[in-house]
Amino acid sequence: MNINYADEFREDLKDFREMTEKFYNKEITVAQYKGFSGGFGSYAQRGGEANMLRLRLCGGRVSKEYLDFIVKSIEKYNISLSHITTCQSIQLHNLEASTVCSLMEEAWDQGIITRGGGGDYPRNVMMTPLTGVAKDEYFDMTPYANAAADYMLGFIKTVKLPRKLKVCFSSTPDNFPHATFRDLGFVATKEGKFDVYSAGGLGLNPKMGVCVATGVEPNNILYYVKAMINTFTSYGNYENRAKARTRYMQDTLGAEGYIKAYNEKLEEVLKNEDLTLDLTETVITKTGSTKAPESNRIIEQKQAGLYAVAYHPFGGNPTAAKLAELRDAMMEMDDVEIRLTPDEGMYIINCTGEEAARILAITDDGANTTFERSVACIGNRICQVGARDSQELLKLCLDAVRPHNFADGILPQIHISGCPSSCGAHQTGRIGFRGAAKQTPEGPKAAFALFENGHDRQGEERFGIEIGSMLLEDIPVFLVELGQTITNANTTFESWFTNNHDEFLTLAKKYI
Repeated sequence: MNINYADEFREDLKDFREMTEKFYNKEITVAQYKGFSGGFGSYAQRGGEANMLRLRLCGGRVSKEYLDFIVKSIEKYNISLSHITTCQSIQLHNLEASTVCSLMEEAWDQGIITRGGGGDYPRNVMMTPLTGVAKDEYFDMTPYANAAADYMLGFIKTVKLPRKLKVCFSSTPDNFPHATFRDLGFVATKEGKFDVYSAGGLGLNPKMGVCVATGVEPNNILYYVKAMINTFTSYGNYENRAKARTRYMQDTLGAEGYIKAYNEKLEEVLKNEDLTLDLTETVITKTGSTKAPESNRIIEQKQAGLYAVAYHPFGGNPTAAKLAELRDAMMEMDDVEIRLTPDEGMYIINCTGEEAARILAITDDGANTTFERSVACIGNRICQVGARDSQELLKLCLDAVRPHNFADGILPQIHISGCPSSCGAHQTGRIGFRGAAKQTPEGPKAAFALFENGHDRQGEERFGIEIGSMLLEDIPVFLVELGQTITNANTTFESWFTNNHDEFLTLAKKYI
């Protein structure tokens, strides 16, 4: 991160302090504060008695120094909750007014810029979490994600966007950061170039991105970023926030019309600006001599003798003690760093075999199965706009399923969002839930709409279909019965779901 941005934005901190003081003194409304504070990466939590702060961490990279700062901040301010988001950032919750103001400035001093972490700004740039170390990737996304992140910070004070803008880089067909259906996605190809997708997104009126360019030279990415900015400001909806995300330009212009408009802006940028980069992959020179232990959480890197260790704290909520333990161990290891994942987990990369064994032991409190790696947004106990408590539902499901000891693969990873915003990416899961209400003879009760058959892998992308709503208390029962059915069939969820889709729907409708 370019530390100069801290100096550029520092004068803004005075305004943030003043507005935060006014909010807690009840001099401005929740809506007025939200419209201002989001641009600093902070929002008031539900009830207006505390704030959260979202740390911009490009590509989900958390260096040892960043982790040390986060741990020390948690200890200094007695922060009770940290949450890994599906956009590869970390949110710190339940902050007092004085805490969020001081913590924000201290983060900036460390090079962790929160400006634009919310609001109508370019958001945290995402990338494939194991890029640079994965054996099956086309090439390393890291230098390009970093360049795009630094470049877009420069627009925060100079360009007014209709809404937020999410940019990401994908190095494998796994499409982990959803590059084919973000506002702007760079998808690596086997030829060492990028295909570019644009105007996609989850939430209400979800859209797959449209391919606006193929075979793009990696060092030319900033031309495509600037073309996206110019297209959005020219054709985005400034009048109706509900229709202001980039995907709505597909509705107003049509897919082909959008491609034409984007490429016209691209031609202007190519003609009038010099944005060519000169970047190369970072070479990792560290080597290891010992083999890591066998574990489904250890991944062999493309660098000889090095490993990545997967860790998924339940619900994406690592404890303060666990983060401190990780920090202490990592400080004794060369070149290791954390890579946050878009499903609220993390990898600790560049470990030798011995280091991987140590990290594996430290992180033994997390998920061990696909189902336990399920995703839930922060939920309505904290989020102002959330309809239901996603974290509560996830805990109920985990607690109900755990006694049955289903084998890994019996149940899929589920995605839970508290509202239609899809912060839990419920539309991408084989099974997804979105906060809702359900009418009963006793009146409306807490419920979640069930989505099924979503998929995010490149070439197989599709959004899940809503088939009805389940009462909160029925969802864990449904998942247990689903697990028992698949266990009795002596197969896995993926195989059973593909071959017995009608049976899945029949089972689901028992609870709908």
